[in-house]
Amino acid sequence: MTNNKPLVVITGASSGFGAEMAKLFNADGFPMLLLGRRVEKIEALPLNFDNVMIEKADVTDKDEFEAAIHKAEKVYGKTDLLINNAGLMLLGNVWKQDPKEWQTMLDTNVMGVLNGTQIVLNDMMEREHGTIINMSSLAGKKTFVNHAAYVASKFGVHGLSETIRQEVSDKNVRVAMVAPGAAETELLTHVTDDSALSDYESWKQTMGGITLDPKHVAQSVKFIYDMPQEVNIREIDIAATRQDA
Repeated sequence: MTNNKPLVVITGASSGFGAEMAKLFNADGFPMLLLGRRVEKIEALPLNFDNVMIEKADVTDKDEFEAAIHKAEKVYGKTDLLINNAGLMLLGNVWKQDPKEWQTMLDTNVMGVLNGTQIVLNDMMEREHGTIINMSSLAGKKTFVNHAAYVASKFGVHGLSETIRQEVSDKNVRVAMVAPGAAETELLTHVTDDSALSDYESWKQTMGGITLDPKHVAQSVKFIYDMPQEVNIREIDIAATRQDA
């Protein structure tokens, strides 16, 4: 079944921010392509699947990523909103962290965003309509201990987003960012440095153990998209009130 609403593509849709975005756009009747490496988790989300396509795709594999988007576009029409949400946070000190973890973060957090953007951008520019929302982090504009490589990747997301926004603004295409603070997601489950993880949990306790609920991040994304096409909310920084950093 299709409707008259345009296609929304969400990467990293299996959990955290992506899962909450999927619920929100689904409730509003948008056809969606949900991408992730754990499709069974996407399939378990409480969604109406009438207008939902789920594809297993790694955003670092541009051919795989592009094939999934084109498959959905044949059913639902051209992508009107791409949310580049897939990302990894692997904490550690540079002097002891495995460089493979740096590369993994740079490939996913930066190259994944660039891949998705290039896949949809030419069509958006031709139509003079479309929105790309990149999920960054407060670590894309300030530093945090044990986050050097992650910070580098998210500073990259900030930089590429603003550069591309300037390049395509005259084509009426919107590029925006949402930069969350500490949030209740699965990002920490991939951290291999026990000391860095312990430091993070100690910092979290300075906020009373309260971090950001992903549903509020999803609401911020939807708020950006729901604005008229001629209005671009370029960036939203969002964090728990008790987060002072």
